[in-house]
Amino acid sequence: MNKILPIISNDLLDEYLEKVPNSLKDAFEALQDAEISTDNFSFYTSVASVYSSKIEGEAIELDSYIKHKKFGIEFSPDYTKKIDDLYDAYTFAKTNELNETNITKAHALLSKDILAKN
Repeated sequence: MNKILPIISNDLLDEYLEKVPNSLKDAFEALQDAEISTDNFSFYTSVASVYSSKIEGEAIELDSYIKHKKFGIEFSPDYTKKIDDLYDAYTFAKTNELNETNITKAHALLSKDILAKN
């Protein structure tokens, strides 16, 4: 049985935005990545990827993943590839408009090494 899953409605978004204090908007827009981050590495995205993966049962340590991602230290691909996929999906989601096409692309990035190819 096929079911179509609609994207969450944004009917209440304008009302929500009217109620959010400007100071909160300004604070959110002023957020910056950690000093350890570079153009090719985001510390906070790494943290989010590792701890989201840990919730799902992956056995990886933040320190190891940062060494892998920032400094290129190689670990067993089984140890890092799912977290790399999540990192790529988070990075894609941060830089692309929220729409059905991009959600599909982010999901494809996220599940690249989770699902069997066939």
